[in-house]
Amino acid sequence: MRLSERITFNPLVMGGRPCIRGTRITVGTILNQLRFQTPVEILRDYPELKPEDIDAALEYAVFLAEEREVAV
Repeated sequence: MRLSERITFNPLVMGGRPCIRGTRITVGTILNQLRFQTPVEILRDYPELKPEDIDAALEYAVFLAEEREVAV
């Protein structure tokens, strides 16, 4: 899955935080909910989401965790 298919960045929506395409649900919201709920429970609470959206949020978190900083 390509993140660009599911995750958008728009400075006019939710302050530019990454959101699930077509919603105002941030990646951070999904990741925080995963601390307390199963994906099935999240999908029940946010019916506009699809399982692929949760996968994309996790994939984005992995992408950020794998970034490396290089001293210049």
